[in-house]
Amino acid sequence: MEAIITTLSAYGWDLLEKTGEHMFISLAAILLGVSVAIPAGILLTRIPKVADRIISFVGVLQTVPSLAILAFLMPFLGVGILPAIIALFIYSVLPILRNTYTGVMEVDSSLKEAGRGMGMSNWETVRKIELPLALPVIMSGIRFATVYLIGWATLAAFIGGGGLGDLIFDGLNLYQPELIILGTIPATLLALLANGGLSLLEKKLTPVAMRGETA
Repeated sequence: MEAIITTLSAYGWDLLEKTGEHMFISLAAILLGVSVAIPAGILLTRIPKVADRIISFVGVLQTVPSLAILAFLMPFLGVGILPAIIALFIYSVLPILRNTYTGVMEVDSSLKEAGRGMGMSNWETVRKIELPLALPVIMSGIRFATVYLIGWATLAAFIGGGGLGDLIFDGLNLYQPELIILGTIPATLLALLANGGLSLLEKKLTPVAMRGETA
């Protein structure tokens, strides 16, 4: 315990800096994933004949080890934060894409028809009916992706991307378990806080009529 306190006092500012970098990498990747995967998931519901093939292809990308993707991106994007964000973005797409597609497809078709009967355009049907009703499923995918991305963001240190992985790998290289703990605990706490925060956001955004069903 004394060794951890000593390490914390010595690396306190580094810990704050690396935590900030870790949050930035994770947040940038998940926001990029949300901005791409949700519209793509909605689009796939309009072309269900090819949806399974596209989702399967994205799933194949996720079977590639994260370190291999980082190594593949290095010749094109170099080292640093950018390739780390792109690699994490690739891993964020599948759960959000799949859950968006599933959630929208599970919306009762009679509700969609009722919306069209009221004169809603395709976009209004998506915005006012499909997305609100599919939101719990979509948020589940976002939560899943966010928690895993926070963990995977430690690998950014391999290519100079920074983050809490720097402390973990320094601890491994220097045989200092205290540094490993100093990097691991904040990453775990960030994942737990993100999961809890997104759960609260999901409840707030879920239509009142559906809250009893998703509780």
